[in-house]
Amino acid sequence: MDSMIRKTCVLILGGGRGTRLYPLTKYRSKPAVPIGGKYRLIDIPLSNCINSGLTRIYIATQFNSVSLHHHIQSYSFDDYSNGFVQILAAQQTNGNDGMWYQGTADAVRQNFSYLSQRKIENVLILSGDQLYRMDFKKMMKTHLDSGADVTIAAVPVLRQRAHDLGIMRLNKTGRVVGFIEKPQTAEELDQFKTEEDQIRGFGVEPGGRQYLASMGIYLFKKKTLTDTLEKTGYTDFGKEVLPAAIRSRKVQVHLFDGYWEDIGTIRSFYETNLAMASKNPPFSLADVEMPTYTRSRFLPATQIDGAVIRSSLIADGCAIGEGSVIENSIIGLRSQIGKNCVIRNTIVMGADYYLTNEERAQDAADGRPSIGVADHVTIEGAIIDKNCAIGADAVITNIDAVENTEELPFGQIRDGVICVEKSAVIPAKWNLGQYLQGLAR
Repeated sequence: MDSMIRKTCVLILGGGRGTRLYPLTKYRSKPAVPIGGKYRLIDIPLSNCINSGLTRIYIATQFNSVSLHHHIQSYSFDDYSNGFVQILAAQQTNGNDGMWYQGTADAVRQNFSYLSQRKIENVLILSGDQLYRMDFKKMMKTHLDSGADVTIAAVPVLRQRAHDLGIMRLNKTGRVVGFIEKPQTAEELDQFKTEEDQIRGFGVEPGGRQYLASMGIYLFKKKTLTDTLEKTGYTDFGKEVLPAAIRSRKVQVHLFDGYWEDIGTIRSFYETNLAMASKNPPFSLADVEMPTYTRSRFLPATQIDGAVIRSSLIADGCAIGEGSVIENSIIGLRSQIGKNCVIRNTIVMGADYYLTNEERAQDAADGRPSIGVADHVTIEGAIIDKNCAIGADAVITNIDAVENTEELPFGQIRDGVICVEKSAVIPAKWNLGQYLQGLAR
């Protein structure tokens, strides 16, 4: 196993536009989206790799990668480990005229030169937008013991969830013999049902879950990956590469039974984050054996002055004023919350920097709110992106339960969630409900 770890590199795929997470991806790549108050999505796969002893890590991206690059600069390993975390942005080379990645498989194809440089025999391919905690050594053992060319991590799911995922069919040894992307008909689902006794044979209690869904985590022998992509024009793993590999190679399943969430939409992002703030979260960021890492910031402790806080996560470097009530919310780094505010069911991502007293005085002289949440503000059911300035007595609530809007002065509403975009300025006494009612008239 130690030898296998040394000969395995990781490629995290984070190059898509992230349109379903817009406007959170308006100014950053999807893996750089903040979660849990002080982390970013990319910290999840990176932490899983580090906790599994895998320290040769590439991240393929092509959209808005500056903030992601800045964030991962703090991931460093000692000079004797040969470990690294490196961005692979789409680029023009002598063998490539500078095409964007055409899909997940094409992103791997365009970066073969990096995967072949360091005596690599196996390539672990991960997604940059999932929330889970996995020891990849267990998956690598499955791969090694089975002699597989490809191993796919799978999680058992209920029938109603199978429509949105890639579903696998196995033989008795756990070899994958069929794969279908997002089955829609009852006939398709029935063909890919796995008997509960077979799931129990993997040491997992099915609990009515009879479908094995791909987690988008693939472990390839490098030669298999190279042969598959160099001899074809395949651009997508789920739709093309995996079905082809199943027909001609040995593809094994590795069953996982922990928490796993694909954060692909604003609604899933919102609900997954707020769940982490609950009393018994389904996914806890606090784990002694497999901690979640992130960039060190050296911020002071948060100051709370007479506020009431329930079922919430408060990150470092915040100040929360007297009389404010915060419930079922996440308050991110450096957040400045004024007096007598009400914040419920909301993600406040915080700020990238502090303002000086002189800068705040200048904002006041100009009649402009400073970064943070001023006094007497009410926010409910919202995501407030970084560096937003919200004026006193503003009301940001979706009282009419609007599901979606076009671009608004501050951002937009998506999946019923108010999304205030990065660096937005909301003036004092501005009321979202009144604004939307005015548009309706």
